[in-house]
Amino acid sequence: MDEVIERIRRFRDERDWKQFHDPKSLAVSIAIEAAELLEEFQWKTAEESRQHAIDKREAVSDEIADVAIYLIELADVTGIDLEAAILSKLEKNARKYPVEKSRGKSAKYNEL
Repeated sequence: MDEVIERIRRFRDERDWKQFHDPKSLAVSIAIEAAELLEEFQWKTAEESRQHAIDKREAVSDEIADVAIYLIELADVTGIDLEAAILSKLEKNARKYPVEKSRGKSAKYNEL
C-alpha cells in the first residue's frame, strides 16, 4: 500500500493539484466517482449486473479505481491509517453483526 500511496502523491504533486485536494473536495470526488460506478449498473437486475461486470470489466475496474484513489488520498491527507481503520471497522461490524444472528440476513444490526 505504501507504493500505491506514493504513486498517488507523485501523480497529484506533479500536476500541482494538492491545493485542490482538501478533505471536503476529496469526499465530494469520492461521491461523484461512486455515482459513476453506480451508473455502470443502473437499471440492471442482479444477474445482469454480474454479467455486466464481466463484459465491461475494464470500465468497471476504472470506476472502482477512481473511487479507491480518492479514498486512499483522503485517508492520507487526513492522517488516517486506512488499513488500521478497515480492520477496526471490521471488528466493530463483527460485534454488531454476530454470525449466529446475521447469517443469511440483510437486516440492519438494530433489527436482528
